[in-house]
Amino acid sequence: MRITGLGHAGMFIETVGGNIICDPVLGPSFFGSWFPFPDNRGLDWERFGREADFLYISHRHRDHFDPKLLERYIRKDIEVLLPEYPIDDLEQDIRALGYTNITYAPAGEIIERGDLKIMITPLRAPSDGPIGDSSLSVDDGTASILNQNDSHPLDLDTLLHFGKPDAYFTQVSGAIWWPMVYDLPMDAKQNFAKLKRDAQNKRAMYYIDKVDAPHVFPMAGPPMFLRDDLFDFNGIGRNGESIFTDQKQFLAHMKGQSPQYDGHLFVPGTVVTVDGGDVATEQSLYTEAELAHIFDEKWDYLEEQRSSRQQEIRDEEASRAEVLPAAEILEALKGWWEPLLKKSRTIRLGVGGCVRFKIGDLDMVVDFPRAKVREYGGEECIYWYTIPADLVSTNIRDHEIDWSNSIFLSMQFQVGRSGKFNEFLTTFLKCLSVDRIEYVENWYQEQTDQTEDAEVGDWVVQRRCPHLRADLTKTGKVDEDGILTCSMHDWKWDLKTGRCLSTSGHPIRSTKIDDVTDAVLSEAS
Repeated sequence: MRITGLGHAGMFIETVGGNIICDPVLGPSFFGSWFPFPDNRGLDWERFGREADFLYISHRHRDHFDPKLLERYIRKDIEVLLPEYPIDDLEQDIRALGYTNITYAPAGEIIERGDLKIMITPLRAPSDGPIGDSSLSVDDGTASILNQNDSHPLDLDTLLHFGKPDAYFTQVSGAIWWPMVYDLPMDAKQNFAKLKRDAQNKRAMYYIDKVDAPHVFPMAGPPMFLRDDLFDFNGIGRNGESIFTDQKQFLAHMKGQSPQYDGHLFVPGTVVTVDGGDVATEQSLYTEAELAHIFDEKWDYLEEQRSSRQQEIRDEEASRAEVLPAAEILEALKGWWEPLLKKSRTIRLGVGGCVRFKIGDLDMVVDFPRAKVREYGGEECIYWYTIPADLVSTNIRDHEIDWSNSIFLSMQFQVGRSGKFNEFLTTFLKCLSVDRIEYVENWYQEQTDQTEDAEVGDWVVQRRCPHLRADLTKTGKVDEDGILTCSMHDWKWDLKTGRCLSTSGHPIRSTKIDDVTDAVLSEAS
């Protein structure tokens, strides 16, 4: 089996049973903000498109799903491997481009094409990408690999029943706008960014240790930011205020944490040959000297990229919608969002307050408790956003139903908040359609059924994490202060009170084992 890096989360997998092109992206994506790092334009895209037998898009984030690239390079009759998601947004996107040869991949079921075996493992929680993320397992009899990209599966036993991979490809860099765009002092941003990078490293190591593959390839990031207003956010930031760990930085971290695994640099043009337990790599696009320049003289390389690619940014800006007057933006959002708010009882209660949006000349508030969108009237707000009017006008024109993964990941906005992170607000802003809202409301209702308890350290807690239902006997650790941390997303709870320390809502049921024993003895006496 041979795997060629295409940049970011993209790869071209050559097997004895056919070739799979995965998440090919040239970009820029997210309103011209994200470029693959390093530059992947020098690859032979004509060849990959011509020789691919299968197309796999893990989810519809635009750093994984690039409609322009697909239109240009991927033929319309290719067999598309479609993850099983609860809503059909990705399928609609793919069919809109003219792809009709779609193979539906039921969750955890093996698809066979001769000696080739393929399994797609989808995730379906509101926090999994845009309600959906997935991983790809491939085995052709000569080798087995796992392409986890940036999915965070909860049930690794089910995933790994496909077999232990010889090579493992997984995300190590982040894909979030926190804390870079927040209204915070620089020292606070630096502190929060370090905590976020540490949490990302910890999560990546959790998966690496659980999958236990002998060869590990960090991928799915980081991006390059070549817009002048975002340039200082590259990597860990000009001032240490950013979160984007690169491949070499993570490989050094992994070597210190778990030296038993062989870590490999995986960038555009990396060719990985896997034959059972034997793995060899070579670089087909960049020389060793060029790679040293890219990673060891990163700011010089990024400056070269910025200087040469401004036309791509101008082209993206020219494609945006004409800015709507403030009154029309308010009218459009009121007509669009208020019916969704009325269907969002759990989300409204979870947000629990007003959210302010300054959009060009418009000063607007979304009153979640009352399900109303109106002009701002001095209300106390728990969050406040400042967003360029051309981005909002474009999302209105395109009826973009996922603002978290369009405007927010563009990082071309500012935000502040009065308290903790509010997951319900972020979920609403990525679920701006009836199908998504109804699914999420039902999903939240199902999470209230958490009847099974289990022991974690010296505590009895509900077995399933209140965030995404991870099994806390596998992912939870309790420190000496009674703080439970779930390693999936580094969320924390104070077990003495049951209060979530990471966000509003999401309390946990918990009792100290000594208290349970005393209660039993008291009842028996």
